[in-house]
Amino acid sequence: MAAIRHTLQREVFQPNDERLLAVMHVSKVLKKKKISYLCLAVTMETPICVTIYQVKKTDKNVLKKKRSWQLNTLRVVDGRTPNLDCNDLDLHFEKVFRWYCSNIQERQNFLVLLWKQCCIHLPKEKPEFRNLPEDWIGDPGLLPETQVILTPGFVEPTEAEDYHALTDREQQDLEKLMSQCGFAISNAEAFMEMIARDLSVLDGENVQSVLASQEQVEMLMTQIEAALTEVDVVETRLNMYEEVISHVRDALEKMEEKNSMINIVNCNNQKLLAELENVIFQLELDGKHQAALTEADLTSATGLADAIAAGKALLNAMNAEIHPALLRMAAVQEQRKRFDKWKAKFSQTISRHLNNLFIHLGNDAGETLSFHANELTLPRHESIHRDLVVYAELMHWMKAMDRKAYTALMRVYTGAISKLYDRDTKQFFEEAKLRISGLRTDKKGKGSGSREDLAGKLKQGAANVVSGVSGGAAGGTLTLLLGVERDQWGTDASASAAERRRFDEVLERVLAQLEPVCLAEQNFCISFFQLDVLSPSTKNTQTTLDGLIAEGAGVPREDVDPSVPLKRAEKQVNEEVRRMMADLFGCIEPELVNFVSHYEKVDSFYCMYVLVRLSQHVMSAQDTGSFLSMSFASALVQVKRNFDRFMQAQLRSIEDTRPNRKGTCGILPFVDNFEDFARTSEEIFKNSDRRADLDKWYTKLVSAMFDAIPRIAAEHPKTPSEVVKMENYHHLFALLSQLKIGVLDNLRKEAKQRYNDAMRAYVTRYFGRPLEKLNQFFDGVQAKVNQGVKESEISYQMAFSKQELRKVIKEYPAREVKRGLVNLYRKVDKHLCEQENLLQVVWRAMQEEFIQQYKSVEDLIQRCYPGSMIALEFTISDILEFFSEIARSH
Repeated sequence: MAAIRHTLQREVFQPNDERLLAVMHVSKVLKKKKISYLCLAVTMETPICVTIYQVKKTDKNVLKKKRSWQLNTLRVVDGRTPNLDCNDLDLHFEKVFRWYCSNIQERQNFLVLLWKQCCIHLPKEKPEFRNLPEDWIGDPGLLPETQVILTPGFVEPTEAEDYHALTDREQQDLEKLMSQCGFAISNAEAFMEMIARDLSVLDGENVQSVLASQEQVEMLMTQIEAALTEVDVVETRLNMYEEVISHVRDALEKMEEKNSMINIVNCNNQKLLAELENVIFQLELDGKHQAALTEADLTSATGLADAIAAGKALLNAMNAEIHPALLRMAAVQEQRKRFDKWKAKFSQTISRHLNNLFIHLGNDAGETLSFHANELTLPRHESIHRDLVVYAELMHWMKAMDRKAYTALMRVYTGAISKLYDRDTKQFFEEAKLRISGLRTDKKGKGSGSREDLAGKLKQGAANVVSGVSGGAAGGTLTLLLGVERDQWGTDASASAAERRRFDEVLERVLAQLEPVCLAEQNFCISFFQLDVLSPSTKNTQTTLDGLIAEGAGVPREDVDPSVPLKRAEKQVNEEVRRMMADLFGCIEPELVNFVSHYEKVDSFYCMYVLVRLSQHVMSAQDTGSFLSMSFASALVQVKRNFDRFMQAQLRSIEDTRPNRKGTCGILPFVDNFEDFARTSEEIFKNSDRRADLDKWYTKLVSAMFDAIPRIAAEHPKTPSEVVKMENYHHLFALLSQLKIGVLDNLRKEAKQRYNDAMRAYVTRYFGRPLEKLNQFFDGVQAKVNQGVKESEISYQMAFSKQELRKVIKEYPAREVKRGLVNLYRKVDKHLCEQENLLQVVWRAMQEEFIQQYKSVEDLIQRCYPGSMIALEFTISDILEFFSEIARSH
């Protein structure tokens, strides 16, 4: 057992700095021949960790750890039975492991030591020990081992009595001793006796050495006593010196305390002086600036520069970083009162000057819309911006120092400048209407009169256009509906392609001109009025301590709160900018909507042009939150509603279409009109982002046509329903094939299928069976065959004899068959319309049907009357000749 412990310690545990405490030979209960070792080991260094290992020998006879469990994962130790002779053992970890121990003594030692380690390391969460003798797991307080703290050098008593590992030096000495004695291995007892004799000799020599050194020990003790006496003398002298210098130490401590207080006073005086100098420096305003603030000259460049510099100096002085306690000083209060007076005076001067300047610029015509310009252009009023930009810093000063006056100036500016933009915008849209109506064609401006003359021309031209297209629509509003006959649209109902292109070009020009004007004004307002800054730094602008709040000069508290989130701040800035742009350009959206609504009455397709163009400008806008983008988006919503309303009207016109009862039905209006509608729509929505809107309505319109065609076909009194469906589905299929609209591919296939079904139904209904009696005869023959009569015995039936067959065949000579086909051709020609030109297609289908019936009759004659020499009086060649001759003659 000692040998295996030594081997396990050296090969398995010592390389990992672990010490083996206990080991026992175990095996599985069902596999007792496979022996392994259950080991209890502890780490040599802190923190102490106790682990249970299962060690096995590999195929190469090498000991290796197979499993390991930490001691704190052990839940139950079950000895299976309290009997001392029991060899079984259960350890409960995450699952139960059952072992068979071959040695009862090993089992007892392992369990006792395991219980001790649990008491030492797991005193509160100790696992449950079951079915073990009480003397093995007694009270841990009675065991001296449990009172010892386990350290890396600690050795269990059981192990100390059983085994001590030799050090390397001891092992070398032992080997050297054994090599000197030849019989050390062969005669161990003689070797042990020799070692005992040598040991006794060494002990005697040690005793004699101790006795011989007694005199030296006595001399050493004497010297130590003398040294202690000298130490007592030195301590007495030190105590005396301590009493002498104690008074000096107290005096020095008092002097040190006084010096420290003097230094503190000096430091405080220096800090106070620095603070006062800082306050004086920050609150002192140069005499030049004082003069500029009280007598500001904003009309000259020099006076304006001095005023700006003085305003900045006053702003810096009023926003100076001063300790709140210093603000209570009378001098500081007095100086700040002077600042308030200068601020009020300077603010009043700036407000009066800018107020007059804004009103003057608003009344001055400046840049106006020229009716003689070669291009349709909206003035940007850059000259106004150039005149005002020099006052931008003063406006920023007003926002920081006098918010009430700043807000009033903003209202004056928007009220004055908005009049210019209202005038320009209205003239701009009037000029656009003139160009669309064709009254403005001379690029050099010849023939153009005054503004009143042009306005009169515009009204007259618009009235002419509307009156010209109102003949086919109630209330003067034109709607080019798919379900309305083309002749009901009126001669001028549909705008030409050139007129539509002109409208599209002018619309694009209008939208393109609005964008830079609004963007330039927006950028100027943001820069001039500092709209992108929620609140400038306006701290300490009040004259009393009670007024020192973070609101500044009229600035709301929430504006200066540093905790305002960035998104909230951006939203607030955008809202402020849009609010001001709405005041300046309030007429743009109504004028644009009125412009669009006016021309939608002229041509219903104009709503498509507006939808496409307006969508392009909304999607391409760099700042989607700007005023113009929001205005365009709002107008786009209205335009989209108009587009859907227009499409809904088209859908309703298809559903409300009624058949023409005067003649043949022919191609229905919505099918005939869909080609122009689709080609115009495709031209408008080409490469547009709004293509999905058109495709959605395409599907609805074509699906509505599929539903309306059968309904109208059933209601028409003169034209067979099969012909109505056949012609209209064929026309619709051909049209969809030409258009090549991807979203309508499935409907195109469905149209072809419905066309083929309608043609088969028409041929079946009107061609029928021209050899009726002959077909009835062979229907009876086929019935007999189905009843079980053999085909070769059909001729023996009285009703189906050869004589009866010959009689029936004689009733269908070739000339009678041809006469019947001529009458059928005339009937088909009467049913079909010339527009679709399906006569030859239907005639060929009837020819194939006739040939198929002929082949069926011939086949029955050959099978049921073989060798009878009975045949029809005409052949397939005759049938082909009949059909061809009838088609050529008509």
